[in-house]
Amino acid sequence: MKIVLAPDSFKGCLSAAEVAAIMASALRELHPEWKIVELPLADGGEGTVDAVMSALGGKLLQAAVSDPLGRQVTARYGLCGELAVVEVAEACGLRHLAPEERNPLVATTHGVGELLLAARSQGASRFLIGLGGTATCDGGVGMMGVPGLKEALEGCRFELLCDVDNPFVGPRGAARIFAPQKGASPADVEILEERMASLAQTMLDETGKDVSNMPGAGAAGGLGGAFMAYFNAASVSGIERILSLVGFDSIVPGADLIVTGEGKSDLQTLSGKVPFGVLKRAHNIPVTLVSGRIEDVEALREAGFLKIVEVSPRSLSLEKATTRPVAEANLRRAVVEAVCD
Repeated sequence: MKIVLAPDSFKGCLSAAEVAAIMASALRELHPEWKIVELPLADGGEGTVDAVMSALGGKLLQAAVSDPLGRQVTARYGLCGELAVVEVAEACGLRHLAPEERNPLVATTHGVGELLLAARSQGASRFLIGLGGTATCDGGVGMMGVPGLKEALEGCRFELLCDVDNPFVGPRGAARIFAPQKGASPADVEILEERMASLAQTMLDETGKDVSNMPGAGAAGGLGGAFMAYFNAASVSGIERILSLVGFDSIVPGADLIVTGEGKSDLQTLSGKVPFGVLKRAHNIPVTLVSGRIEDVEALREAGFLKIVEVSPRSLSLEKATTRPVAEANLRRAVVEAVCD
């Protein structure tokens, strides 16, 4: 048997590499003769740098940058030759803020610009940008306010890993859809929407590009639009691009089964998340889904997953289920059930 383990991270609990390693350990213990391939993945969000660098053999670097409130934090990025892999959440992510600190009216993407400059100083000229998990809705104003950024990045190429198609402004724009998730009140949303509309006009005046209704421009609080306007960035499916980068199509032939998963699977999984990307690229190899929590089971089954296994018993609270020893034990049990039963 050849089994390919291709999970995303279980956010807030286990990295994708840890998930794959725990699954592999459980299966090898029972079937040491099987060929088990660990292929941790990401879709542009958490774990993107690790997944790409692990596959390409690049190096992880660090830079001191500003967090969403201007405090200094250490942010990681990956470098493989001239290719830099950057998760914007390393600088402006929600994870840097306590719940009571969340306020997209003041949160800034300044640290993203600093992170890009750090990568450029190490020789990067191509950038793979993971958009996700930000605490911001500033349309990239903070990023573009970093002195010398535009000049330093002139001629560089950018790809945005993005699984949303929201425009910059409007009913489905950055402010109305994403800002409430980042701490914005209804009144804050109206202020942010006005700011974003004004900023879209400024971008049009300065670059000739109208990002107002551009698909993906609203990603990461409008960072997508800033990259598109000022750096001519192209938006691509995060999981599709990463599957290509890690050589998925050359790894899975001959496999009897692919096991994928994530922290929580539901209808959103079918909108460009890792498990659905794996399912679409499986080359007719059966794909089993093993995720922490699972909703919308019928929709997921209809999408084509061979088997669907929930890791955490419903009797467990989220707090208990995401503690390391409990999560590891439940994951080992679930992958054995998924593959061996």
